[in-house]
Amino acid sequence: MVDSSAWLEYFAGGANADRFAPPILATRDLLVPTLALYEVFKRVRVQRGDSEALQAIAVMEQGRVIDFDRALALAAARISLEHDLPVADSIMLATARQFGATLWTQDADFEAIEGVKYFPKQPSRN
Repeated sequence: MVDSSAWLEYFAGGANADRFAPPILATRDLLVPTLALYEVFKRVRVQRGDSEALQAIAVMEQGRVIDFDRALALAAARISLEHDLPVADSIMLATARQFGATLWTQDADFEAIEGVKYFPKQPSRN
């Protein structure tokens, strides 16, 4: 499972894009939380417009989209309290854990959390 920061890095062709390509391209095993769809669409739309935002969502939807439901909400609340994570981060981690998936990210909030493949954000290639 790839979190929003990693998706955005991949779509922008950032310094860590190649690190996130393997899980993104493994669409048969890829989990995509609806929260990631929201966050990526919003950011890409602001930066590059509606058409590119919808194209990004089409790529993301090649994976299995996971809806945010009651069970995930309660699990995310527990995780937020346990790890002192913001709401979006706790939802991402709860989703990954519910499906036994590794969470790929460059979000420093996850740096020392088990079940997370964290890559520090790198300076832009530009």
